[in-house]
Amino acid sequence: METGVKLTKLASCAGCGAKVGAGTLVHLLEGFRTHSDPRLIVGYDKSDDASVYYLDENTALVQTTDFFPPIVDDPFLYGQIAAANAISDIYAMGGEPKLALNILCLPESMTKDMVQELLRGGYDKAYEAGAIITGGHTIHGAEPIYGLAVSGFVHPKKVLTNSGAKPGDVLILTKPLGVGALTTAAKAGLADSAVMDRIYRQMATLNKTARDTMVKYQVHSCTDVTGFSLLGHSFEMAQGSGCTIHIQAENVPYHKEAWEFADMGFLPAGAYRNRDYAQSGVTVCGDIPRTMQDLLYDPQTSGGLLMAVAEQDAEHCLHELRDSIPSAAAIGYVTERAENWILLE
Repeated sequence: METGVKLTKLASCAGCGAKVGAGTLVHLLEGFRTHSDPRLIVGYDKSDDASVYYLDENTALVQTTDFFPPIVDDPFLYGQIAAANAISDIYAMGGEPKLALNILCLPESMTKDMVQELLRGGYDKAYEAGAIITGGHTIHGAEPIYGLAVSGFVHPKKVLTNSGAKPGDVLILTKPLGVGALTTAAKAGLADSAVMDRIYRQMATLNKTARDTMVKYQVHSCTDVTGFSLLGHSFEMAQGSGCTIHIQAENVPYHKEAWEFADMGFLPAGAYRNRDYAQSGVTVCGDIPRTMQDLLYDPQTSGGLLMAVAEQDAEHCLHELRDSIPSAAAIGYVTERAENWILLE
């Protein structure tokens, strides 16, 4: 949809790059008192993607929320990307989304047509996921913000968390990196439109197929790679699991155009926050180019799933994933705790 208002010009930051840094978030929540409940399977103590609450022996409720400023000017596409990103947290827990609520902040400059297109994009992606949007909440503000609060279900014994990785597991990533660098370059008017169309399609793609595939195999841990970057989310998985994660840099998929822009310094502020947060837990082994490291700290919007798959299932799981997700790749492995949380090889 062509509009006279450029959504990205109304926002000071874009997509998941707007997330408060993980280190800052830890500091803000330090000492915060919470209540316990014996039915709460997953809370926020392990920095997981969603909360999980036991309902009965066959059903647990999965809840999450995610929202961000526009990362693209087309309102319909913005709605699709924001919805896909929010729903991804349910998939990362092994669940299926069922209900959602809109979260919307509107500046005065957004027209009725733009708002309806944005909401239509969100509805379109939610329905594709099998979820129903049943309402929401809207406020006025200086910048556009859109996202969803999503509820889904999972079997209590089949919940996937970011703290279950085991030594011997193979790490599989389903979407290539570089979204942050490319959208930063696009905001400066430097990225090719055909390249960005490919990136926007990737961001609007649900992680449904990846989830539906991985639940057929022995997967011990999963998270989606979004604003905290591959290394930031891997750091959380390693700490939560009490293991060391080995990332084989040469096997990590990324968009080649992102390398070019990252090499020129086109990185979002979130990339620097991610490095500040995680670098103490990362040991670089060998000669890993600085640009490659930058891409590993690059915040992703609606990124892929990072799953720790049992070694005996990894090859078959990856083969099935690649039938529908050609970019899926085995990018590392898990060992007993070594000298640091992450070894970048």
